[in-house]
Amino acid sequence: MRYIKNNRRAGAMNYLAIWSLWGGRLRRTKWGGIADDRFKSSGFFRVDEHDGVFWLVDPDGGRFLSKGVNTVRFDQDYIGNTNRVPYADTCREKYGGQHIWRASVADRLASWKFNTLGCWSDELVATAGSSLLAITPTAALGATFRLHRRDQIFPDVFDPSFSAHIRESADNHCTRWRNEAGLLGTFIDNELYWSPDWRGAEELLTLFLNLPSHRPGRVAAIARLQEHYREFSQFNTVWRTPARSWEELGSIGRIEAPFFRIPPGGLNDALETKANLANPARAAFCADCDAFVAIVAEQYFALCQSAIKAVDPNHLVIGSRFGYQPQSSVIAAAGRYLDVISFNCYDLDASPSIDAYAAGGKPCLISEFSFRGDDSGLPNTRGGGPRVASQIERAQSFERYVSAALRKPSVVGYHWFEHADQPAEGRFDGENSNFGLVTIEDNVYAELTETMTRVNAAAEQIHAKAAHAE
Repeated sequence: MRYIKNNRRAGAMNYLAIWSLWGGRLRRTKWGGIADDRFKSSGFFRVDEHDGVFWLVDPDGGRFLSKGVNTVRFDQDYIGNTNRVPYADTCREKYGGQHIWRASVADRLASWKFNTLGCWSDELVATAGSSLLAITPTAALGATFRLHRRDQIFPDVFDPSFSAHIRESADNHCTRWRNEAGLLGTFIDNELYWSPDWRGAEELLTLFLNLPSHRPGRVAAIARLQEHYREFSQFNTVWRTPARSWEELGSIGRIEAPFFRIPPGGLNDALETKANLANPARAAFCADCDAFVAIVAEQYFALCQSAIKAVDPNHLVIGSRFGYQPQSSVIAAAGRYLDVISFNCYDLDASPSIDAYAAGGKPCLISEFSFRGDDSGLPNTRGGGPRVASQIERAQSFERYVSAALRKPSVVGYHWFEHADQPAEGRFDGENSNFGLVTIEDNVYAELTETMTRVNAAAEQIHAKAAHAE
């Protein structure tokens, strides 16, 4: 592979390169947004819409797209459960200290036309260089409550202590940023489990039904079913449980789902519809699951948005970083409460996912995506997203993905996962992949970052035409 040199790719300039040159002559704010008299300064990041296209607006009134990188930090990543951090060892020797590294990496990101530090980044990097970078921390409101209750896969939003927990967590995480112009917005959580996906086939309803009998979430799930079915026998015709009454249902052990669904989205939705038409009991089960997840989503987003806005009314709430496309009712609930809907998408083309999330009626941010090259020397056996043969193909995949996303009117940003490669031995969860813009030795992947620079520079011009590209 080729590492970065001070040279340009040879050959004829494509349209992105032409747009990049044009974009370089546009007047930009100190945040990297394009100065535009149609957008007013508010002192904080906000969202706006013009000619059918969503934009972020930076604190100085610039037309802004969030072009970010996740996990920009000196201590990325620990090997397994050890205290060894090979990237930090490299940078300590190369830069002499963390403060010099911060300034260097901030300037490097800005030179590649990135303007945002994504999730899990060292926020001091944002102001360490010659250009400002926006920050996007996560408050992990639901996740910390879920981890506190070890018997829960999804936080029990019906538990009275959930509301108290997220108010306290929001106060701890968000108050300090209340007057910070550089905060683009706050993520609520990361990749909560909403519906069947790569992690399992359970429905949120069955997960709540199988909480311990005293948990408020189990009580709420049974109450919802009891409201829907007039008689227990009607319920049991669909669910086929060993219980003989509602009271007994509340006390029996595990309740097994009578049917299983494939993850929502795309062709899967058509297959599910066909299966439900062929089996009314299956259709009734799916309706029960969908109705319950809609109630959970309404409760979750209403409480979390309220908790954050109570302590920080100045900034955007930028979603819960959906890990996989949930049911449409969840997206609808997100749209009612969030300023921006964020989602992670490791497909080759995010367009179908963007269309699904855009149905929420709010701007969308791709909070995580990446491509891995098999010529990197890393195992690439653990980690999400497509594997490609070479660094050149990695760069081409980035260009195709981002260019297509920017042609969607709802998209207001994209965050790459992640800054440095993972260790070959595997990080805490075993991931060992070529996700980085740089190697563990802090060598830059030239093909990828040169392409990123061109695409990032052209992003606003591409997006401005999105209303006509649909």
